[in-house]
Amino acid sequence: MPDPALLSALQAALVLLADHELAASTLAARVAASAKADPYAVVLTALGVLGGPLHGGASYGAERLLAEVAEPSHASRVITERVRRGERIPGFGHSVYKNGDSRATVLFEILTHAAPGHPALDVAQAVRKELRRRRLPDPNIDFALATLTSLSGMVPGAGEAIFAVARTAGWLAHAMEEYAKGTLLRPRASYIGPPPR
Repeated sequence: MPDPALLSALQAALVLLADHELAASTLAARVAASAKADPYAVVLTALGVLGGPLHGGASYGAERLLAEVAEPSHASRVITERVRRGERIPGFGHSVYKNGDSRATVLFEILTHAAPGHPALDVAQAVRKELRRRRLPDPNIDFALATLTSLSGMVPGAGEAIFAVARTAGWLAHAMEEYAKGTLLRPRASYIGPPPR
């Protein structure tokens, strides 16, 4: 039987992830819908984009980070090693939210109330504290989602599945808007290379 508090946290994550303006997968969904692709093809198009590690797959990188840290006392060492190798810390920073991802803030508040003192939550808090100490970017929704899957005991990669299920509702809403427009979404390109000979 799933823990009711964690089930509520999962429901909150689904709501928080349902739509996010014109993220890459949503733009792909809108292009497909503007060409009058059926809803299944719209979702399939968006899933193709979502699968990349810089989009829906980003929570998996954060899941691996949490697994690598394993204990709060290891956070400093793990982050130090990644910084020395010049790696980006998965689940931190966001191209839109320069001052923190409010979706992550909301989900972390819910998780703190749902599973106070849970070892996985303690690990996540230690990682967040270490990033703050180093004045590195704030956590994003991918890190919060990885924390949810970790403390819920979900299989690795579950965050990407949750992301996809949640975002499907948003893609279909965007598709309905495109169907109503009745015009093909067709951006133009401008050549900026060397002049032709």
